[in-house]
Amino acid sequence: MPAITIKPERLLADLHRLRAFGAYKTGVHRPTYSPDDMAARGWLVARMQEAGLSARMDGIGNIIGQNTAARRRLLVGSHSDTQNHAGWLDGAMGVIYGLEIARAFLEAGTPGGAGVDAAVFADEEAHFASFLGSRSAIGMLDEAEIDSARNLTTGETLRQALAGAGLAGLERRTIDPSRYLGYLEAHIEQGDDLEARGFNLGIVTSIVGIHQYRLRFSGVSNHAGTTRMAIRRDAGAALVSFAYAVNERFRQLAAERTVWTVGNIRLAPGQVSIIPNHAEMLLQVRDDDPAVLGRMRAALEHLVAETRQGGPCAVELEILAESEPHQMSRHFQDALGSAASRMAPGQWQRMPSGAGHDAQIIARVMPAAMLFIPSIGGISHHVDEDSSEADIVLGCQVLADACRLLLEETRQDN
Repeated sequence: MPAITIKPERLLADLHRLRAFGAYKTGVHRPTYSPDDMAARGWLVARMQEAGLSARMDGIGNIIGQNTAARRRLLVGSHSDTQNHAGWLDGAMGVIYGLEIARAFLEAGTPGGAGVDAAVFADEEAHFASFLGSRSAIGMLDEAEIDSARNLTTGETLRQALAGAGLAGLERRTIDPSRYLGYLEAHIEQGDDLEARGFNLGIVTSIVGIHQYRLRFSGVSNHAGTTRMAIRRDAGAALVSFAYAVNERFRQLAAERTVWTVGNIRLAPGQVSIIPNHAEMLLQVRDDDPAVLGRMRAALEHLVAETRQGGPCAVELEILAESEPHQMSRHFQDALGSAASRMAPGQWQRMPSGAGHDAQIIARVMPAAMLFIPSIGGISHHVDEDSSEADIVLGCQVLADACRLLLEETRQDN
């Protein structure tokens, strides 16, 4: 198979054009199903069609641009939605890689019947539900979940959002795994490991599981100036004590790369002169070992039981989501390694991903792998998120060559 040649100037131009949808300071604000998000998706459909792909959006907002001439195919993509007031490359870079590589195969004449389909998934950032689009694409999203899902920031129901985006009533399409050899996704690292070690590329070995919990504490409101400390049932104080206990217990149980975060705390009624009668916190735990995640959950449940027994406030534990870790295809990793060694010898490493990605969902139905490029300063989910153009171009070239290698291997079988 001939070399697959991407066009760096076109790649960067498309990436910057996508950046304009929802531009905010130096970053992007493009939450799922917002007008800017839907405008970006419409532009992506048009861009795929201009390239010669058969593309349309489905009822959850996913887009698949198909090379209809290909007999042997890979799926390459990511997500186009963003966190609120966040960075311009998270997800978007992988989407444009998919478009550019699919285009490059078409321009090479779909050599030997080999081609790439480009994928754009919806709501990877979980404005409504974790991995909404990729789970829908593999048949893991049912209508009952769509009925119950709400925007975590605005409270808007998912049904309302789909109707407002013009997607209500459209069919949700599932991916046929037999159509593809597998799935490849590229992403900025979202950390500083590559930069700190002086590497330009990272080949992902595994993607962490993410467990998310909500804890609610119930107490009694009273006057903050006249109620003795000894008789208080202060839900806010109970939450703070519990969060400290979680931190101490988790430190004893954590593996090398285990991380946990209390990302949101709310107190009611939220007045400085009133003792809180309600408090809640969101807790997230990440690791790539199911056994570690299991023991962290067991410790959390034990702390809840201890708190209930010791009082003075009631506590409830709600499990919001538990995505499991996934190992990336070793064969696909090796193809990425071969491409990286040819184009960037000595400039790459294998590494786990501490962030969740659509690849861990698609990996449930087909082989999958990921390629990272460095994030400048390790910054992500922030308007200062950035990567060098040289690394962006190199990553796309390596991913395109890995696609060539994987598709070339199967030529004799087809």
